[in-house]
Amino acid sequence: MSAKYILAFESSCDDTSVAILDTDYNILVNLISSQPEHLEFGGILPELASRLHIKNIVTLTKSALLSSKLNLQDISAIAVSINPGLVGSLIVGLAFAKSISWSLSLPLITVNHLLSHIFANFIDHKEITPPFLALVVSGGHTELAHFDTLTTFKVIGKTLDDAAGESFDKAAKLLGLGFPGGPVIDELAKNGNPNFIHFPRALPQKNNFNFSYSGLKTAIRTWLIKQNPDTLTQNMPDIAASVQQAIIEPLVNKTVLCAKQHKIPYILLAGGVAANSALRRQLTESAAKYGIEVYYPSLALCMDNAAMVAAAAIPKFMAGNFAPLSVNVSSLKGIRRV
Repeated sequence: MSAKYILAFESSCDDTSVAILDTDYNILVNLISSQPEHLEFGGILPELASRLHIKNIVTLTKSALLSSKLNLQDISAIAVSINPGLVGSLIVGLAFAKSISWSLSLPLITVNHLLSHIFANFIDHKEITPPFLALVVSGGHTELAHFDTLTTFKVIGKTLDDAAGESFDKAAKLLGLGFPGGPVIDELAKNGNPNFIHFPRALPQKNNFNFSYSGLKTAIRTWLIKQNPDTLTQNMPDIAASVQQAIIEPLVNKTVLCAKQHKIPYILLAGGVAANSALRRQLTESAAKYGIEVYYPSLALCMDNAAMVAAAAIPKFMAGNFAPLSVNVSSLKGIRRV
């Protein structure tokens, strides 16, 4: 049986990515073009992101095919993320994917961006089998989902307001650490005391698997107002560690408790915040006490990339679950079947 290859596109936010995977989750190529043009604005400008996707996607596709030593006639299916994300950015990826699908009569597979993050785990850990619990933590989302199979799942918990990644970014901005905030806080916290300040943890109830971070930002802002500049400068690693602990502690506690109560043997960590070193370590150590295994992608696969889109498309490809060319993007949040 000849190899089957999936050509995938990711353009949900400010990273343009093109990848080719075979249906055994092996990466042939995974190219990413980031957009540093947004840095001067302290955040993502949606209209600028769309224009840069248009500029980058054709060049990346040519480079991906060249690097993989394949041509379009070797491709078996086209995959693309269609939600959630910036609508203008998603449209660029979908329109380009549709054009290739139509012109070569290739099946089109649409995937949910958050599902893609979860399936990034299968690239590094092909041994994973359901059932498993997935914790997706990113700049815009924080969700817990129980997977009975690769294609059937139930969302058990989610943030009621802000996402964990957003909290890292906004805390970093309040502390004058720049954007994005997650990596900076993670690095500073390695030399800090997480018990220096006890910021509040919301929704501590044992049977509540939802999250809330809006109060944490208010608490950080209120605390900062009362401090003098010297205190901040001298204790920044301790402050960063305390902020980080307030963000990740509910993630760890609720996820492990959920897996324990539902007798789920595996936890899959996913999303941009999955790159946080303290979250990886504490989740692994806490779960191990109950014989629960924790998986997470390599750091390169935690960020937005098209390899994870192709990985999420593989079960749909094997099942023949293809999308019509009339399909459209949406800004609907959360882990969804699309």
